[in-house]
Amino acid sequence: MDTINNDLTNLLQQMGVHKESLGITQRIVIIAGILIIAFVADYFCRKIVVPTIKKLTARTQATWDDYLFNDAVLDNMCHLIPPIILYVLLPFAFPHEPVTLTFILKLCWVYITAVAMKLICSFLTSLYTISSEHEKLKNHPLKGVYQMIKLIVICVGVIIIVSTLIDKDPVNILTGLGASAAILMLVFKDTIMGLVAGVQLSANDMLRPGDWITMPKYGADGTVIEVTLTTVKVRNWDNTITTVPPYALVSDSFQNWRGMRESGGRRVKRSINIDMNTVRFCTPEQMKKFEKQVWMSGFEKTGKEEVNLYVFRHYMEYYLRHNPRVNTELILMVRQLQPTPQGLPIELYFFSANKDWIPYERLQAEVFDHLLAVLPEFGLRVFQIPSGLDVLSLSSH
Repeated sequence: MDTINNDLTNLLQQMGVHKESLGITQRIVIIAGILIIAFVADYFCRKIVVPTIKKLTARTQATWDDYLFNDAVLDNMCHLIPPIILYVLLPFAFPHEPVTLTFILKLCWVYITAVAMKLICSFLTSLYTISSEHEKLKNHPLKGVYQMIKLIVICVGVIIIVSTLIDKDPVNILTGLGASAAILMLVFKDTIMGLVAGVQLSANDMLRPGDWITMPKYGADGTVIEVTLTTVKVRNWDNTITTVPPYALVSDSFQNWRGMRESGGRRVKRSINIDMNTVRFCTPEQMKKFEKQVWMSGFEKTGKEEVNLYVFRHYMEYYLRHNPRVNTELILMVRQLQPTPQGLPIELYFFSANKDWIPYERLQAEVFDHLLAVLPEFGLRVFQIPSGLDVLSLSSH
């Protein structure tokens, strides 16, 4: 800045203009000339420099330069040119009026600082857009980090502006703020905790935008749509939005279903209760009928007589293993659970190859529809608590 100022001083002196010998007319002419120079520089940047940069970025195959030199960044860069020119050249218009010059220069410096803050923030926004599309960075919740950097930039800019207006050293202002650090900690408590939590979530790969999470304490059950410095937004399956503080995801427990999505299947674990009074040995006629079926291949006999529930479990395993929508490479079994007063639970444990919600629920329903329909073929019956109609039918007899 000093070098530019000295060069311009020498140039104006060569033109016969000296700070010490300015009349009103000369001052008006110089001010007009300064404004014209600022206007021409602004016009040159907007009409020549900016279109040239856009053409160059459009010719490249990379997309990062399109984001880095977007309209917001280039516009803020153009806004910086006129005030810098005014800040450098105005001392030649007011050589003997330090009070007026100091006031105008302060306004110029405040404007330069504010525009520089906007330029840096728009540049950070461009960096966030680039990182959000980068293959290795897009799955990390970096928005909170960029928001924190923007907050620091704004705080530094405000301190510079205040120090300029009150003629104080920025270091002295920072020292004064350090004395009230406890108050600042209370004011920015959520922001600081959110930053720390965001770093932990990103470093440990605990959460990514697009993850399905479940957090009953906060009523969150859906997809993470945004991770910011102070909130994590979750779109629930009923299309409501739940906001959770980032530090709550670190201090409390939550369930992330990403592992299920990245695995080979989604688990189905459901049971029905069999009426134990219907569990019996198969008759010879039943066994002859069963032995003619294809699903009896691989059947291991346990003795002279086979229990109908054992044959049924073998059938259900065969049915599941030959279902194309079931991932047979993962655990698949049909097992008994502990008998209860409501019957003997038979649990189907397998994995759906399609992990999306609707196909998963459809497969689960179709399997149990088939199970309920085929039970009578084995002489089995589902245990069901008598309803009012059952009681009425018994009383009519």
